[in-house]
Amino acid sequence: MRDTSTDSLAVASRPGAMLDPDRLNDLAADSTRKDAESAAPLPGTSGDIVLARHGEPALSRKCLITARQYRDWWGKYELGGLLEGQTPPAELLLTAEGAALILSSTRQRAIETAAAISGDREVLSDALFIEAPLPPPPFPDWFKLSPRWWGVVSRFWWHAFDHHQGQETRREAEARADRAARLLIEKAAMGGDVLVLAHGYFNHMVGRRLKTHGWRLAHNQGFKYWSQRRFVKR
Repeated sequence: MRDTSTDSLAVASRPGAMLDPDRLNDLAADSTRKDAESAAPLPGTSGDIVLARHGEPALSRKCLITARQYRDWWGKYELGGLLEGQTPPAELLLTAEGAALILSSTRQRAIETAAAISGDREVLSDALFIEAPLPPPPFPDWFKLSPRWWGVVSRFWWHAFDHHQGQETRREAEARADRAARLLIEKAAMGGDVLVLAHGYFNHMVGRRLKTHGWRLAHNQGFKYWSQRRFVKR
């Protein structure tokens, strides 16, 4: 069957041809519709899932503190935002521009990160993506570390010994990570890329669950601030 729309365009483009404004509008609308259809995701295809870490927080890690002091430090960290003067990486900005859906955790540092890269786009914040807890082990007060190393020690105690001090347990966090992975897979199944601005360790947990559900890590920038890890469906 011939495509008569090309014949109409050819007639309209011949020198001296009568140009009907209504006809030209119809042709332009038809061309726009065809472009949109060609750009739309094919049925059965899935978008990518990108897990990104927030930017550098404002709260300083340059101090030596006890385990009890680290508990207070972590509480402030969870409420704080980003250090001023940061510029989002160009690659992350491109990822946000191409995403059909942008999500973030409800922590302020994640919300500010999402705002920095999303422009006027809508961002959906969900507590499902907050960081797994970091309660420090009960070390004596003479033992001091920087917040960075307390994070390492606390994560090990939480992961290896289920040291949670009444907060979320490892098993509970793993179940939450699986719910997060399933939600992202559901959203990506609509055909567009999904970008999540969240936290280093919980992103790691979600990434593991994505792999068990048939996704593979295609692009890996690690877990530094502003980094991203892209998962594609196998």
